[in-house]
Amino acid sequence: MNIVFAGTPDFSVPALQALLDSPHEVVAVYTQPDRPSGRGRKTSASPVKQLALQHDLAVYQPVSLKSAEAQQALAALQPDLMVVIAYGLILPAAVLALPRLGCVNVHASLLPRWRGAAPIQRAILAGDRETGVCLMQMDAGLDTGPVLASARCPIEADDSGSRLHDRLAQQGAQLLSDKLAAIERGELAAVPQDDSLACYASKLEKAEARIDWTMAADEIMRRIKAFNAWPVAETRYGDRQLRIWDARLLAGDADALPGTVLVADKEGVEVACGKDRLQLLKLQLPGGRAVSAGEFVNAHAIAGMRLDAAS
Repeated sequence: MNIVFAGTPDFSVPALQALLDSPHEVVAVYTQPDRPSGRGRKTSASPVKQLALQHDLAVYQPVSLKSAEAQQALAALQPDLMVVIAYGLILPAAVLALPRLGCVNVHASLLPRWRGAAPIQRAILAGDRETGVCLMQMDAGLDTGPVLASARCPIEADDSGSRLHDRLAQQGAQLLSDKLAAIERGELAAVPQDDSLACYASKLEKAEARIDWTMAADEIMRRIKAFNAWPVAETRYGDRQLRIWDARLLAGDADALPGTVLVADKEGVEVACGKDRLQLLKLQLPGGRAVSAGEFVNAHAIAGMRLDAAS
């Protein structure tokens, strides 16, 4: 098959590599335009573009696929199939109809659960015990197309958003690789989604990362896990932002206001919550690196303070 690949972030890279390792021909790669990133706001290519250039692939970076010019450029590639993974642009109906076998999407959830932009983090926030990846025949809706194949993945107790992201990226690439021949032969049954079971995984917002210590400790713990590595759970420590990268759940309520630091030693920083307690294990102040609780306590007298007290 002649395949056009559309993707942008790290999550898309293993799938593009799987296509490059397959007997099929990647005739072009579509990715988001280069944008400023990082602390220096230097313009940089997407991870997908970087891999594409390493393999001398033609790279297209339109701002939109709605124009006749963009659609004519895609049609000229004569794709048999378009594979889309975290591309970041909506594909108009005219684009969906261009490839001979249509457009397929690898999505990081077990559809119809968690349609939308942040399925991995929303699954952790909701306390789901399982997620997975789906290979979906794309239609005009947002992750509403029929499912061609899926693979399940348990959400482990110590999974962070970044760890689960990496595992699902590899699992999605494997699922795509395993099903390419069946797609080419038209052997996969397209199973319609049950819209009544759909959940929407809205885009993550930085404001969500601010911890409300009146919440139960297990709910705060899910936020710490889900928001690692972005936007990273945070609280106020005096007049500074304190990022929390890792923590441990402790059973039993404390006789103190939520947010109060009960104990601070080399084992961790124990904080009262609305229900139960958390032991913070890895912390970061602005301009510094993330450090263990023991390192943090050696440099900061945090015991007895109330986190987020200024809010």
